[in-house]
Amino acid sequence: MEEETTALEEDMASVKASKGQVTVSEAGRRGGMATLRNQGRGFFKSIGRRGGKQTAKLYGHLMREYGKLGGRPKRLALSKNMGERHRD
Repeated sequence: MEEETTALEEDMASVKASKGQVTVSEAGRRGGMATLRNQGRGFFKSIGRRGGKQTAKLYGHLMREYGKLGGRPKRLALSKNMGERHRD
């Protein structure tokens, strides 16, 4: 918890020090830190769990194949159809 507080303090100091244009990644980081401050860690835990359940619901038939490959592959191998349908 102490590390979290230190990170939040450093983030707030960097926000106050920086003026002008903000990059997309910086804006995302600031938004994420604001959400962490307002909602807490439990919020991120719950949305992660919901996302995992939805992924299992949509791609459950592929999970065994992904597990054999060491996790979800970055891209499908051209030599083998992983069960996903071709989009026209």
